[in-house]
Amino acid sequence: MFSGIIEETATVVDIIRDRDNIDLKLRCPFTNELGIDQSVAHNGTCLTVVAIDNDCYTVTAMKETLERTNLGLLHIGDKVNVERSMMMNGRLDGHIVQGHVDQTAVCIAKEDANGSTYFTFEYQENQEMALNGYFTVDKGSVTVNGVSLTVCNPTANSFQVAIIPYTFEHTNFCNIEKGSVVNIEFDIIGKYIARLQQLK
Repeated sequence: MFSGIIEETATVVDIIRDRDNIDLKLRCPFTNELGIDQSVAHNGTCLTVVAIDNDCYTVTAMKETLERTNLGLLHIGDKVNVERSMMMNGRLDGHIVQGHVDQTAVCIAKEDANGSTYFTFEYQENQEMALNGYFTVDKGSVTVNGVSLTVCNPTANSFQVAIIPYTFEHTNFCNIEKGSVVNIEFDIIGKYIARLQQLK
């Protein structure tokens, strides 16, 4: 379980293909605090630490994960948003994030807002998924590349978010441009409400 509050950006230092899987080796400031089997969210995707080597650690992404997320598009040198699992005795500064990416979205617009930046993302519309709670609502929560954000101007297959300068500078939002592919996780509360509606 995560909160969507990014701790650091990790740098991809190696990508090793193993049949349908890939091992991502990353350099991160908190590597020395990690342990084998620990869960870390990478661009919002929960992955397990499988090896630690000095200031680098390795995680494995399987085929299903690569098909559903943007991790298969990473290159050596890319920055990845990382967050360790949430401690249950702390404040929930973001929202409840599972680390289970639902699908990818594409940035279709990036606009300066006199200090902050507005990003608009479009995702593939699927009526069946929408009936199961995979959608956004105005002022609701959504996770983009692991970042907990508030939704603006949602449509059936798009939404907008406003990024303050601190978030822009301390996450990989600084590298997102029109055409960039991001990971999105819809709010788990909406999924449960949709499921309850089906059971009535």
